[in-house]
Amino acid sequence: MQRIWDEVGESDEERDKMLLQLEQECLDVYKRKVDQAAKSRAQLLQALADANVGLSGLQSALGERTFVGIPDKTSGTIKDQLAAIAPALEQLWKQKEERIKEFFNVQSQIQKICGEIAGTSEQVGSPVVDETDLSLKKLEEFQFQLQELQKEKSERLHKVLEFVSTVHDLCAVLGMDFFSTVNEVHPSLNDLTEVQSKSISNDTLSRLAKTVLALKEDRKQRLHKLQELTTQLIDLWNLMDTPEEERSLFDHVTCNITASVDEVTIPGALAMDLVEQAEVEVERLDQLKASRMKEIAFKKQSELEEIFTRAHIETDSDATREKIMALIDSGNVEPTELLADMDNQIVKAKEESLSRKDILDKVEKWMSACEEESWLEDYSRDDNRYNAGRGAHLNLKRAEKARIIVNKIPALVDTLVAKTRAWEEDRGVSFTYDGVPLLAMLDEYAMLRHDREEEKRRMRDQKKFHEQLNTEQESIFGSRPSPSPGRPSLGTKKVVGPRANGTPSRRLSLNPHQNGSRSISKDGKRDITRPVAPVNYVAISNEDAASHISASEPPLASP
Repeated sequence: MQRIWDEVGESDEERDKMLLQLEQECLDVYKRKVDQAAKSRAQLLQALADANVGLSGLQSALGERTFVGIPDKTSGTIKDQLAAIAPALEQLWKQKEERIKEFFNVQSQIQKICGEIAGTSEQVGSPVVDETDLSLKKLEEFQFQLQELQKEKSERLHKVLEFVSTVHDLCAVLGMDFFSTVNEVHPSLNDLTEVQSKSISNDTLSRLAKTVLALKEDRKQRLHKLQELTTQLIDLWNLMDTPEEERSLFDHVTCNITASVDEVTIPGALAMDLVEQAEVEVERLDQLKASRMKEIAFKKQSELEEIFTRAHIETDSDATREKIMALIDSGNVEPTELLADMDNQIVKAKEESLSRKDILDKVEKWMSACEEESWLEDYSRDDNRYNAGRGAHLNLKRAEKARIIVNKIPALVDTLVAKTRAWEEDRGVSFTYDGVPLLAMLDEYAMLRHDREEEKRRMRDQKKFHEQLNTEQESIFGSRPSPSPGRPSLGTKKVVGPRANGTPSRRLSLNPHQNGSRSISKDGKRDITRPVAPVNYVAISNEDAASHISASEPPLASP
């Protein structure tokens, strides 16, 4: 600079000024370098402080209070301290990133399951991970929550599958389309292969439960309706004597007539077309029944007349049949109402027959005893009964049994009178036997029995008188006179009636000259024999009949 200044010829003043300027510039450079060094140190200190803060923050977030690799004492230069912290800090950052991924994964699954339960088909946003708390304890809490949700999901899925299975079975029984039914609940339910994709939301479960209830109610109503139709079918078949071949065509309908709702499991057993088929058949049979009403009504009338005949209740069958025909021809009565009324009559007739059964059984026993009594009288008049002819010993044994039976007749008659009076008092009507009051029949029998006993007593007295007269004549004239031609013969007491092989006909010997008889009705049926009143019979009241029975016939010991 001096040589340059000397050559140039700079003044000392310029030279001093230039040197001063150079010194000032050097000071500025030095000062700038010092500032840069200080700033760098400050940055390193800040980096060290940030590293320590970050290290503490990571430890706190991860829940790691102690970490292997962090120097216990801070010594050496700042760079040395940074170099010592850097590996631990880097490792904690990696651990934090991994922990964040774990949290994100768990929270994503939780959010997904919660969405499935809530019924949201699409996941709303991504889960937000709280980076201030990434501890294992917090992670375990999320994992526990996830396990609970997975368990709930499994239970819900199992319940959904149960509902779907029930819907499938019900649709099969009802003959409905399963896929369209469950598709109305949720489209995912008709996929039989992908189980995990099925909706498990509250709404799906609720709609499935409602669907099952609706299908069960439909099944119950269809079964009830089908059973009602089946009952009508069977009644119509029985009414019109439908052959088994025609009935067998509806075996698939009638097989469930007594089944409960849970017992019907055959596919298509309650299909709507099956119910409609039964309805069509019932309607067809109803129309057929209307056309065959007379035949059916007369069939029921025959059943009613048969009950009355067995109960010995006299009816005017011809008038009744004419009335039924007039009602049907007039069209003023519904066929079902007419048949229902006849069914009620049959029920009442059966009840009436049942109430008369005890008395009728004793009447039958009394009539059988009267037959034995009639036979015994005929047998007693036979002068050759003791001859050693063919079958004489059999008749002798029968006579012994007949006497035992005949001796029980008075007690039997008394019992019949008491039961008949009790029956009449209870119902307020007279007990008739084929149109004849039973008490009158019993009273007639008692009078006739009394007359026979009087006749027997008179014959014994007359016989004794004649024997005494013959004895006196023999002592006077020395010989026995022949019987008087005017003397009544015992042969006139014999009851006229056909016998076959020694077996009595079904008749009652009510007097020496008149018998009970069977009559043939217009329909060809044979009436049960009953005692017939004599020609000079005069009806008396029930009270007089009972007093007459008890007065005229001494009571005998009951068997």
